[in-house]
Amino acid sequence: MSAEPRRSLSAAEVAALTGGRLVGPSDTRVAAIAPLDRAGPGDLSFLASARYLPYLERSRASVLLCVESLATAAGDTARIIVADPHAALLAVLAVLYPAPAWTPGVHPTAIIGAGTQWSDLVAIGPHVVLGRDVKLGRNVRVGANCVLGDGVTIGDDTELYPQVTCYPGTAVGRRTILHSGVRLGSDGFGFVPGGGSDGAAHRKIPHIGRCVIGDDVEIGANSCVDRGSVDDTVIGDGTKIDNLVHVAHNVHIGKRVMILALAGIAGSCHIGDDVFIGGEVGVSAHCNVGPGARLLVQAGVIGDIAAGATVWGTPARPHRDVLRATATLYRSLDRDGHDDA
Repeated sequence: MSAEPRRSLSAAEVAALTGGRLVGPSDTRVAAIAPLDRAGPGDLSFLASARYLPYLERSRASVLLCVESLATAAGDTARIIVADPHAALLAVLAVLYPAPAWTPGVHPTAIIGAGTQWSDLVAIGPHVVLGRDVKLGRNVRVGANCVLGDGVTIGDDTELYPQVTCYPGTAVGRRTILHSGVRLGSDGFGFVPGGGSDGAAHRKIPHIGRCVIGDDVEIGANSCVDRGSVDDTVIGDGTKIDNLVHVAHNVHIGKRVMILALAGIAGSCHIGDDVFIGGEVGVSAHCNVGPGARLLVQAGVIGDIAAGATVWGTPARPHRDVLRATATLYRSLDRDGHDDA
């Protein structure tokens, strides 16, 4: 995304882009997007919840995207009524902040292994290393210092930011984004335990499975996805993974799953479609999480989670149960004479 906007839009044009209803002057122009508390003249801002009304009082935004219930709060400011201001912003962002152009080509410092193939329109950056028989689709961009091992495949329109590593045999789908420092296909933490009376060493379990990443996936900076031991590790289409997430060997993650920062998913777990996994959640090995489940921040999952359930705490339990138990605990403490300190 470019740092500076390249054009401006009238309020009428913003309404047309977002499918919203314009109230106020149609010729007011905006050239940037800013949050309410920092928006000034020439900025487009947004108001999706009444909790942000205090910011509106000191905002100087020229045009406001807002929900119907808050339309009158903006006074004389040009406003565009939409169902979801955050979703509406996507259409405007693409126009005011278009993606930067990229130039196809192979940097002279890149190292290309035998049998590696790509379409004409690819960009291979400085000091990239491509192993043998790597296959790059059309419009693939490989940033500086990336390393793709033997037999790696990358689908069309996928972008690898600098310093991504894909171990041999990793398969990445189309329209996927891998941010800096992503590591795909490393061995999982699998050992036959040693010790005992003979003091034997831990013996490493060879990992012969693959790491398979679907289409339209995004993986945040410094996240790691292990290869499978005998099965594949699979990330389903449309799944989004935040920074500093670890996905262990043989894990199968469904479609459109959201995984927030610092979550860890242990080996051989199955995560259903449309699951939400909050920050710092830990999922123990061999757990099944049903479709649509929500694992709230810092939940410790040590057993299967039913489809559609919302869980919290350690061990993870239904969210409402944890809230009731916590309230009961604090009422008991208050009765016993403990102060808040």
